[in-house]
Amino acid sequence: MKVKIIQHTPEPEKLIASAAKLCYSPVGVENIMDGLDEEKVDKFLSMLMDLGHASPVEHVVFTFGVEGVSRVLTHQLVRHRVGCSYSQQSQRYVKLEQFEYIIPPEIERIPAAKERFIRTMEEDQRAYNEIAEMLRQEHLKKYLAEGKTEKQARIMAEKTAIEDARYVFPNACETKIVFTMSARALMNFFRQRCCNRAQWEIREMAEEMLRQVKSVAPILFKNAGPGCVADKCPEGAMSCGKMNEVKEKYKNL
Repeated sequence: MKVKIIQHTPEPEKLIASAAKLCYSPVGVENIMDGLDEEKVDKFLSMLMDLGHASPVEHVVFTFGVEGVSRVLTHQLVRHRVGCSYSQQSQRYVKLEQFEYIIPPEIERIPAAKERFIRTMEEDQRAYNEIAEMLRQEHLKKYLAEGKTEKQARIMAEKTAIEDARYVFPNACETKIVFTMSARALMNFFRQRCCNRAQWEIREMAEEMLRQVKSVAPILFKNAGPGCVADKCPEGAMSCGKMNEVKEKYKNL
């Protein structure tokens, strides 16, 4: 798995503090950034968190590039919709001559399960190749019969063939995605996906994302993490029962 912040709002903490300053003082927009040293930024951000005034946090966004993850992960990721935008590699337009796949650790540690898993992935690739070729030939005939040039027919046949052949690919199929989240959306994302009860792959990605945003905006994200970091565990009877251990982990992340 590779996770990288591609871009982010410059001076994110100072920007949020300036927005908060406008809300709570008579300052004008021309002087909104004046005098905001680290101490004052910390003060404004702490006040926002204590008041639950999260709207200024939405002015800051982070854009991530992620690869080496499964479509199991991205199916969960795109459920986060408010304040989020996504661009994922298309299986409709990109022909996967040899698709990569993610092996879950629990399958990896059992030799027989791993062997069966890999064999299934290889069978899926063969099925994709065979079905894509069958469809390509049929579509090529159709487009030529419709009067398309040979070049046009080849391009259209290839595209429509892989469009349907991709249905045989498994959830384990590796994918790449670029996504942008506001800082507020990120905090909600971390509360849900850094939790011990989150699925292992998206939790691993969330932890790395949090590690990286903390290096950019340590004050803003100092209490970020699963729900139990800043409050009691929200999972009730389903709690992992390791709240103190989790708090310590994210304090040192």
